[in-house]
Amino acid sequence: MKKEHLKIAVIGGGSSYTPELIEGFIQRYAELPVKDLYLVDIEEGREKLEIVGNLAKRMLKKANVPIQVHLTFDRREAIKDADFVTTQLRVGLLEARGRDERIPLKYNCIGQETTGAGGFAKGMRTIPVILDICKDMEELAPNAFLVNFTNPAGMVTEAVLKYSKIRTIGLCNLPIETKMQIAALMGVDVSRIDIEMVGINHLNWTTKIFVDGEDRTDEILFQASGESKFTMTNIPGFAWNQAFIQSMGSLPCGYHRYYYMKEKMLKKQLEEIDTIGSRAEIVKQVENELFELYKDPDLAIKPKQLELRGGAYYSEAALNLISSIYNNKKDVQIVNVKNNGTIPSLPNDASIEVNCVIGSDGAKPVQLTTPMNPKIRGLLQVVKAYEELAVEAAVKGDYNAALQALTIHPLVGSVDIAKPLLDEILAENKSYLPQF
Repeated sequence: MKKEHLKIAVIGGGSSYTPELIEGFIQRYAELPVKDLYLVDIEEGREKLEIVGNLAKRMLKKANVPIQVHLTFDRREAIKDADFVTTQLRVGLLEARGRDERIPLKYNCIGQETTGAGGFAKGMRTIPVILDICKDMEELAPNAFLVNFTNPAGMVTEAVLKYSKIRTIGLCNLPIETKMQIAALMGVDVSRIDIEMVGINHLNWTTKIFVDGEDRTDEILFQASGESKFTMTNIPGFAWNQAFIQSMGSLPCGYHRYYYMKEKMLKKQLEEIDTIGSRAEIVKQVENELFELYKDPDLAIKPKQLELRGGAYYSEAALNLISSIYNNKKDVQIVNVKNNGTIPSLPNDASIEVNCVIGSDGAKPVQLTTPMNPKIRGLLQVVKAYEELAVEAAVKGDYNAALQALTIHPLVGSVDIAKPLLDEILAENKSYLPQF
């Protein structure tokens, strides 16, 4: 039987993304009767939490939606008896992200916050904190769902699946944004688009594209091959080579540019790092401007400028998932879940990102219609092996696992680089890595 009123805890509630989440709760209140919404942050984020929290209250009042917003630094209070816990946190704040992006560049490696050495560093800081949240959930809200948006989302989800009893689903806005981009390319409403996506977070391929139920994959691949649209706000939109896309037979996600166009992407990063700066520095400027807007006591809607922050369709992805669980919708969404044989070439306990049926019991992977060919399988298995080792390193503080993880990652790929790079990452993040 469905609960009449819901309690939701948002860990990282002082995030600049929160107004988008509030807008989503307002739009879906009829189908998602949230009574208490707890926005949780750490003491260092007090000012931001209060600014965002007050904007959230104004938005709800303007919309005449009776959700009670609670601002707190007591995570356990927020989690106790919650129905859903969402995580959108950044351990070390944007300063740590800046280091994640800059340190690898010193070694002529891609510097990116969710993949490669930068993503590794973020995972080392983040996974222990998420598992600590899971311990609170096991004690205070054992039946709640953890909806994780924190990057690197696939690795975080895998850590929870392996080291916690909590029901968890990892979420990314990339799949829903891909559908939006395909719809725009075809000039149709997104409701007419269905896709099959296979892979792991930030390394997935769209293998089937349907418009009104008709398979239009080949046609759309042909159109997409010269396009630079299929990317994210934070990834340069170099156009895909037509022959490459045709030979691939599927649409790689925007993050694949770091693998398939490594030299071009690295060159651009090295050119920009001393001119416009790292993505973290750009985001910091955008965030400062957003929080100035959020302070305005007359502002009671999500400002359009939030789109510059990245993370488009974040609330849509999160609330689609929560609503489908609460209402047992049995619709199909692309999320991060336990493999359990869905992709036969990956371990059963690995986290994968695939089409799933969403209902009151969580997310159940849909059987793939496209066989796993070596064009996808080769890169996928290597990066998944890196993730397995990185998760082990993050949980156990295992230096050897960390060294092996970085050495086999395609964006590092050499022990002569991996070891000094690892040593610098560990030294620069020492205060966040007590497990080492």
